[in-house]
This record gives sequence, C-alpha cells and structure tokens, in this order.
Amino acid sequence: MKQAGRIYPYIFFAAILIIAVAISGGILFYLHVFAPNVDLGGKESTHLYIPGGSNYDDVLEILDESGMLRNPDRFHRVALRKNYHNRIMPGCYLIQDGMSNNCLINLLRSGEQDAVHLTFTNIRTKEQLAGVISARLETDSLSILQLLNDPETMTRAGMDTLTGILLFIPNTYQVYWNTTAIELLRRMQREYEVFWNEERQKRAAEIGLSPRETGILASIVASETSIRDEMARIAGVYMNRLERNIPLQADPTVIFAIGDFEIRRVLNHHLDIDSPYNTYLYAGLPPGPINLPDPYVVDAVLGYEEHDYLYFSAKPDFSGRHVFARTYAEHLANARRYRQALNQMNIYR
Repeated sequence: MKQAGRIYPYIFFAAILIIAVAISGGILFYLHVFAPNVDLGGKESTHLYIPGGSNYDDVLEILDESGMLRNPDRFHRVALRKNYHNRIMPGCYLIQDGMSNNCLINLLRSGEQDAVHLTFTNIRTKEQLAGVISARLETDSLSILQLLNDPETMTRAGMDTLTGILLFIPNTYQVYWNTTAIELLRRMQREYEVFWNEERQKRAAEIGLSPRETGILASIVASETSIRDEMARIAGVYMNRLERNIPLQADPTVIFAIGDFEIRRVLNHHLDIDSPYNTYLYAGLPPGPINLPDPYVVDAVLGYEEHDYLYFSAKPDFSGRHVFARTYAEHLANARRYRQALNQMNIYR
C-alpha cells in the first residue's frame, strides 16, 4: 500500500505533463493554422498576383516580397501539410488583412480569383488598346497586337486587320487577370455579337450600312463632337454625302492618317497626304475606324437625323458645338468665322 501511495504523485505529475504538452501543442497548432498571419499594414485588402507557370518557390518569393506574412515559416509548414506546393493556381487573388494561413492557402488552392475591371475608353489605335489591356492583365501588348494584325484570326472573327479593333466595344468588363489574348478576343467577339443584336442589324441594313461600316462612321462622328445632341445631326451630314458620293472631307480622318493627335488645326498641306484615311482625297468611308466609338455614338448613327445639310463647321465661341449649312457658300462663311477665331487665339497648328 505504501508503494502504491508513492506511485500516485508520479501519475498525477505525468498527467499534468501530458495535459501541458497537449495544451501547448494545441496552441502551436492554432498559431500555425488558424491565427491571423496576414498583416497588410493598415489596409483592409490587397491583390496578390501569381503569374502563369509559377511554382511553389515562386509563390514563396512573391509572398516574401509583398511583406504580408507575419511568420513565413508557419505559412510554409501549413502549406506543405495541405499539399499546396503541388496545387499552384495562377491568378489574381483578393487578400484580406488578418487572414490565417488556413484561409490564405485555401483561397490560393481554390483558384477563385478576384475579377479585374477592364475598361476601354478614348482608344484611337490598336497599339493604344493593346497597352491598356496589358496594363490590367497578365497578357502582354505584343500578344494582343499579333492577334489584331493576323488576317486569319480576324477573318474568323468576322473582321479584317483594319476593323478588328471594333470588336472591343467601349465598356467596363470583368475578366480574370490571367485571361490570355485569344481568350479575351473571343470574349470581345461574344460581347460584339450581343451588342449587334437583331434590332441594330436590321436598322443598319435599313440605312444601307453594315455593322462594320456603322462603326467606322461612328468613329468619325465621335471625333467630330463630344456633344451627344449633335451626333445624330452630324451623322446625317455624312450620310447625305455618302448617298451623293461626295467626299466626307472629315478633318479627324486626316489627323488619323498623319498620326499626330496633337493637331488642333488641319491646314491645306495636311490635305495632300496620300492615305486611304484621307477623306478629302478618297470618297466613301475610310477602310477602318479612327477610334473606338462608344455605343451611344453607334446608336446616333443608326438613328441619324434626316435633313439636307451637307456641311458643318465648329462655332467660333469654342463651345464645341457646330453650325450647319446646306450650301457651300454658307459653309465658307461659317468656316471663315471659325478660322478668324483660331487666329485670334494664336492657334496655328
């Protein structure tokens, strides 16, 4: 009995030790797995970008450079236990401040990306468009340009290398950061087909234009004015000229042909440039758009105002509005007043 009495304290202390070890193990487990390990330095959230082709070491380097992990070693241990090193999913992920290793790794393993908002506005050239896209997505501008300049790809998309840019209807789109160039092009083709529904196609046919031709004319109208209530009237002027086979004589097409978008005043020597975009030399529409027109400009062309104006000139008050004329004599008088206003403002280029 005495021996048994001596054993009880040892059992008690052993039990205490086991409990202590279990508690400390539980604490360590909590710290590694469930305790907050993401510190964004006061920000609520940020984005983590994992490029295509990344391996586990690349991800560790990206996380190290971001400085978001309080304890990288704990992340590494949990990542290995959850087999994340064999399930790297490239993309753009929304990281929240205070995330645990478990939450962070589950997110990165899931491939559930945060969509990127891709906006096209005020685009003039394919090069500019490619630059805007590459600034928001992983794909590079060269990949976009190669598609837009590839005749076979553009033919499959129902366009050519001069009109393919029209597929990118100005709007804001939600896409994944690692969307490839060809995937984006296919997405834009679907958006284009949705925009050019049966009603718009029917209206284009009624006014004697194809969707591509409508987009080209809309790009000219968009360059002539930013005032919406004038767009249908300006479109009507150009439709009158097209019907009479009168050259459009649109200054913005000459500026596009020159490639100098800082020009504020088109002079006589500019009109001599031999380009299919020079609508002073060549009748009809140019072979492609001179910008990406907004949808409301396309609709203004489809619903152009029917009138008998053949000319328009900017008002000399620099309001951005225009004065319209039926005869060349009227137009010359209007144009002369605008030129005088430019001279008074010392605008010679």
